[in-house]
Amino acid sequence: MNRPTVPYLILIAGVMIASTASIMITVALNLGVPPLTIAAGRIALAALILTPIAWARSGPAIRHVSRRDLWLALATGACLAAHFATWISSLAYTSVASSTALVTTNPVFVALATWLIFRERPSPGTWAGLLLTVGGSLMIGLSDSGGGSSGAAPLLGDGLALLGAMTVSGYFLLGRRLRARVALLPYIWLVYTAAAVGLLGAMALAGQSLLGLPPLGYLLILGLAVGPQLLGHTAFNWAIKYLSPTLVTVAILGEPLGSAGMALVIFHQTLQPFQLLGGAILLTGIVVATLAERWARPPITATLTANAVAQK
Repeated sequence: MNRPTVPYLILIAGVMIASTASIMITVALNLGVPPLTIAAGRIALAALILTPIAWARSGPAIRHVSRRDLWLALATGACLAAHFATWISSLAYTSVASSTALVTTNPVFVALATWLIFRERPSPGTWAGLLLTVGGSLMIGLSDSGGGSSGAAPLLGDGLALLGAMTVSGYFLLGRRLRARVALLPYIWLVYTAAAVGLLGAMALAGQSLLGLPPLGYLLILGLAVGPQLLGHTAFNWAIKYLSPTLVTVAILGEPLGSAGMALVIFHQTLQPFQLLGGAILLTGIVVATLAERWARPPITATLTANAVAQK
């Protein structure tokens, strides 16, 4: 196989794998598995699988992480846990298309946070992308309020998906500081473990359990951990070494399209014209903002933005 084509194939495979996350989650929800249980099982299993690999390859690095970075890893993991809890819950109330489109707005919230917190003024292109994204989100919300979504309470689901985008933006902003000092494998193990502990605790407080689930429920949680969580994210991190961060980030935005297509075939979740137009405008806005940020920011920022988009 021609070596230059391999990163593109890996990237396409990663997008396809990531697109299955919302489908597996929806099937699990339809089986009666609670959202917090799905979230906790997914990240806990991923952390468990990573543990022997991380300690075998990066044990000394993990042992020498400073106390300050441990606290930062806990905060980053808390944001990731909140992201999974809110986004997975959103799929119980709104359509796959609306949920996945809205949760991918996290680059917009990152741009806003860097402006408000770090005083990094957005470029005109970023502002244009932000306005398009807000407009697309409003159109999706209006479509859902008119019965366009197949979920039980679409506006609640849309709000939860937007909360998922906000919390994963916090995960990115905190993780950017942590990744400046901690290598990738120790970083993801620390953050995944922190997120798993937080979600398992929240699950227990909610009176839920990983015991007694239907066999298919366990298979779906395993699929989420191995597929979108480990293989999908790893594919993006591998591809970004050989391809531009902008290309990877924009390619990842194909996930809502793949998820919506699968939902149409599997769950017969049809798209209303207004919802379809809103999704197209929203994704266009994210692409515009991403390209503008790539041209205006150092490469490391664009690289970490791509990694943040991959957390589905």
